[in-house]
Amino acid sequence: MGSAALKKVDIAHESHYAFERGYPTEKTAEQAYDDTDLNRAIQAYKFFYPTVSGAAMLRGNAQVGVLPNKVFGILDCGPNELMFTGNSDTPYGPIQLDLGIGPIVIELQPGPLIVCSIDVNQRWVADMGLPGPDGGKGGKHLLVGPDYTGELPKEGYFVHRASSNTQVVGARSLPVNGDVEGAKARLKTIKVYPLNKTAGWAEPQWLDITGRPQDTTPVDWEDNFQFWEVLHRTIDAEPAFAGYRNEYGDLAALGIEKGKPFKPDRRMKAILEEATRVGNAQMRVQAFGDRSPERLPWKDRQWEWVSLRFEDGDFNTSNRLDLEAREKWFYQAIGASPAMFRRDTQAGSLYWLGHKDKTGAYLDGGKSYELAVPLPVPGKLFWSVTVYDTGTRSQIQTDQKKAALRSLFELKDLKGKTAELHFGPKPPAGVENRWIRTIPGRGWFVYFRIYGPEASAFDGAWKPGDFEQVR
Repeated sequence: MGSAALKKVDIAHESHYAFERGYPTEKTAEQAYDDTDLNRAIQAYKFFYPTVSGAAMLRGNAQVGVLPNKVFGILDCGPNELMFTGNSDTPYGPIQLDLGIGPIVIELQPGPLIVCSIDVNQRWVADMGLPGPDGGKGGKHLLVGPDYTGELPKEGYFVHRASSNTQVVGARSLPVNGDVEGAKARLKTIKVYPLNKTAGWAEPQWLDITGRPQDTTPVDWEDNFQFWEVLHRTIDAEPAFAGYRNEYGDLAALGIEKGKPFKPDRRMKAILEEATRVGNAQMRVQAFGDRSPERLPWKDRQWEWVSLRFEDGDFNTSNRLDLEAREKWFYQAIGASPAMFRRDTQAGSLYWLGHKDKTGAYLDGGKSYELAVPLPVPGKLFWSVTVYDTGTRSQIQTDQKKAALRSLFELKDLKGKTAELHFGPKPPAGVENRWIRTIPGRGWFVYFRIYGPEASAFDGAWKPGDFEQVR
């Protein structure tokens, strides 16, 4: 930086803060602390957003009767369930566990199950089933809490150390040949039990929660003071995670610390409220206005990779944490694992984000669009396009009561070299079965998913068209 640039920076700094004989004036001291606390709060908001989102999943589970260690869910996910970029491609099996009782075994039978366990901070703990070490051949997975110091079996189990006692286990069962009921039944073959005999343990029940309204998103809290209250309660309930030591320091400076009451004064409360508004706005920009050149899988298309970081499930590069990729992902989605982000033919699934038309304009719920998809789509299993509302980041809710076009269902009879899919407020004549309704005055976006992706999905030999407005 040249001397002129340095001088401009100094002048700007001096006009903001005033010092006398090197000491801050009273007004400067107040302003500096306000600025410091706001900056710290904005960064803490973005870093701990996954934790508050994780708490929202626990709330949503409780709303429909899914209880830790006692009641697990079976869910054919649709627009009734507010869930960040959830989908109806495969039935879900939400399993919530409390490892405070000791290690818990998840025993899988052979079959097409995709299972991932995350902690309350949405840190990846384990992949199981098809993307896991058992490779879909069945096996016993042992989840061990952070404070457990007892003996563990030396063989016969895949052992996974968790960083919180609360575990959100997402099981998905592939609907082979479109058999949804068979996929649901397969979820019930998952056995869950403590490693050691535990007083009061009863075999968990499975509850079909399909169609029940629930909200697993933090949208109610994400732009107001409740965000910090939820964060404090969540941190207070779990063992501290050593990897967050620095970030806990930021929270402590804001008055949020494990084992201590959270009672901010009026000044701090106002700063924390402003941080939620600013932090949320910044994350929305990152999610839908990403500027990274790495975001584009094809230079001549508007599609983006849903996640930019694919080395592991916690957004680590070889030498740093990719905060931008982490923030973009968790504003749109829940959970993460290495298997979700791989970009090769060993990946279980592949996701692309579509939120702009061919001209680069954002998708508008009041306009009609067509999307051309070359056939066959390079997936060994199936593929889908799911529409989400930009406000809820969940499946769009309209009187059509569906949000997806899926190769196993709506699109199972496709023929020819190209499939034309339609999106807009009114159905196009004659192709209503290939159309999803959108809402005037609201934005929307899609995830294009391929399950069992093949080489041409990665090397550019195949690529979908862009959304084109139909006038």
